[in-house]
Amino acid sequence: MAEMTTHERVQRMFEHREADRVPITDDPWAGTIRRWHREGMPEGVDWRDYFGIDKIERISVDITPRYEEKILEETEDYIISTTPWGVTLKNFKLEDSTPEFLDFTITTPDKWEEAKKRMLPTPDRIDWDLLKRNYPKWKANGSWIQAAFWFGFDVTHSWTVGTETFLIALLEEPEWAMDMFNTYLDMCISLYEQIWDAGYQFDSIFWWDDMGYKNSQFFSLNTYRELLKPVHKRAVEWAHSRGVKAHLHSCGDIMPFVPELVEIGVDALNPLEVKAGMKPKELKQRFGSDLVFHGGVNAVLWDDKEAIGEEIRSLIPTMKENGGYIFSSDHSIPNSVSLENMWSIINLIKEVGKY
Repeated sequence: MAEMTTHERVQRMFEHREADRVPITDDPWAGTIRRWHREGMPEGVDWRDYFGIDKIERISVDITPRYEEKILEETEDYIISTTPWGVTLKNFKLEDSTPEFLDFTITTPDKWEEAKKRMLPTPDRIDWDLLKRNYPKWKANGSWIQAAFWFGFDVTHSWTVGTETFLIALLEEPEWAMDMFNTYLDMCISLYEQIWDAGYQFDSIFWWDDMGYKNSQFFSLNTYRELLKPVHKRAVEWAHSRGVKAHLHSCGDIMPFVPELVEIGVDALNPLEVKAGMKPKELKQRFGSDLVFHGGVNAVLWDDKEAIGEEIRSLIPTMKENGGYIFSSDHSIPNSVSLENMWSIINLIKEVGKY
């Protein structure tokens, strides 16, 4: 079969048809990219071009309440600053460290009402210059273009309110929780309608909504059905009304939620975090005709050439059957992965992932 563009390849996956090979995409950490440069990858080269993998591009917008951003403290080890979400963060200067969330502005329904007044979907929340510069190249290169939505549990608990406060709100103040879910979705829809109407069309919406952790979920199936599922469904319906696909990213173990996602018409699920309890082969068997599976390759193994090779040879022949699969790690590529290992992984998946 002749070599396809990324768009042709991914489109076939969504049609549950075979392509020349499975699409290959991922998200390396910034420290991973720096490591690869130290080990020989040329500076100024897109890492995707360097490895000859697929290009999935994202259009982003600003849906924050636009609180003031400022640095409160800086030392040799960390920076404490405020974010446009109204959060005070402590970012450590260690390579690829996780920030510590120190304080939140939005902690009550009243504080949320104040924040909502700052959230108007005005055109200046869109990077029009970036679109003008890059959109023609994306189309000419045959890239797959995603609209990066952000709404639901992930943005509200992690970047807006704080996990403990929001989990309590799901039970004690569900109207507040649903208003946050819907407000963020409304912001996304309004801004991407402006983008679409300006001629910058996309192939799918992609949104982050981490609903699980290791071997469990942040909330019950009933809570999902009552509070969040209707919002997910509205996003899927909006995407389908534009003729584009709906692609959900949810870390953690969300196995009990998958039938619900299929029911509302989600087209693709990422990242299938096996180290948290997701079961890619079982999901393929149960929902392979309904969902595109994206990921499912244990990121913990990527620094072990023999182990990751064994995993790829075991998993990919099943996942690629009848299309419907996009290769990536089950989270992202950590800085423990050497340039040599990455070349080995890419070469192997191009071999095993051929149709």
